[in-house]
Amino acid sequence: MLRGTTIVVTGVTGQVAEPIATALAQDNEVWGAARFKDAHARRRLEAAGVRGAEVDLVAGDLDALPERADYVLHFGVVKTNNWDKALAGNGEATGLLMARYQDASGFLHCSSTGVYQPDGRHRFRETDPLGDNHRSLMPTYSISKIAGETVARFAARQFGVPTTIARLNVPYGDGRGWPAFHLELILAGQPITVHPDGPSLYNPIHVDDLIEQVPRLLEIASVPATTVHWAGPDTVSIEEWCAHLGELVGRQPVFDQSDQALESVATDTSRMHELIGPAKVHWRDGMRRMVDSRVAPS
Repeated sequence: MLRGTTIVVTGVTGQVAEPIATALAQDNEVWGAARFKDAHARRRLEAAGVRGAEVDLVAGDLDALPERADYVLHFGVVKTNNWDKALAGNGEATGLLMARYQDASGFLHCSSTGVYQPDGRHRFRETDPLGDNHRSLMPTYSISKIAGETVARFAARQFGVPTTIARLNVPYGDGRGWPAFHLELILAGQPITVHPDGPSLYNPIHVDDLIEQVPRLLEIASVPATTVHWAGPDTVSIEEWCAHLGELVGRQPVFDQSDQALESVATDTSRMHELIGPAKVHWRDGMRRMVDSRVAPS
């Protein structure tokens, strides 16, 4: 547990960072950094005890953040097809944050298993080749996330900041994440795009597990940086979880194959389980909860 500390959380309006920040704000001074284009999101966070700080990662404008922090949780991500903005927001901003908080006890850099070179249904290990995984959807994403990891590794050594690079795989929760998007498509009778080389395997992880595991990820932070997967213990395909969601809502999912869809990114979680322990929420239970939170009883 983290108690009585000052924590900076970037990307705080995002699907992963917001529930983590609000949970930590119960026992800590939490500063939530975002552009805050949605005033309602800022009010919601501040009502939960998170102190809003308007920042621009692309511009490197961090002036609204506190001068010191015990921990930094870097969930901020810039999604754009503009290469200059992507590299500045996902790469350079990481170094600027770590330079600002050189005395932090721990820095958590949230990356993605989208950094791996596609390789069918191979279960990726942290040492496997990196590549342009997301090119079909967003040409800048995988490369700029790899750049962000590289900057984090450099800054950890340069400034002596204990760092964990956590490669996240399909986070979801009540009303959030990729499976929630698929649920909306099922309810609307719209097709779900999948890759022809199916089934498309992933390791979904529930937000409850993300919240619980943040302290352990900070405990294993080191110099040089520790790189580890952050994923659920069950390898599940999009096709399988959509079929389960369809059963729960009484609708048959419709699939549309396209070679522009993402391929499988299944992860080997051996190192994660060794370092921080396994996630606990079974994917079927988590997705049932998601359905219950989004679909009114008939």
